[in-house]
Amino acid sequence: MAETRRRLRSSTVVLGGMGVLAAALSACGSDPDRRCVDRDSYDYINGYKIVADKNCSSSSSGSSSGKSRKKTGKTKGTDADWYYDADVSGGYADNGTFSRSEAVDRGGFGCSGGSGGG
Repeated sequence: MAETRRRLRSSTVVLGGMGVLAAALSACGSDPDRRCVDRDSYDYINGYKIVADKNCSSSSSGSSSGKSRKKTGKTKGTDADWYYDADVSGGYADNGTFSRSEAVDRGGFGCSGGSGGG
């Protein structure tokens, strides 16, 4: 009976570990955290002002710095765009990136980073 209990606990640990591993690996494929910000509202101390998501296009692909942007926001005078992996505080986002691919390359737990040793 003790052997059966031990075997059950072992399989539970293995199955639980497999679940954690699967969750960590699947997190790599998920979209990075993003906020819709007004690009023209940058404040040196706070960062970019967060605006309503409706001001940003629904596309999950970020714009690169070389592309020309048009003001697609519904609010007049708002140059809104998605800002990825930012620190958010008090309605502002800072220390992020406007490039979705760069945000994905940053990686995280279970993800490979984009940097190689040399």
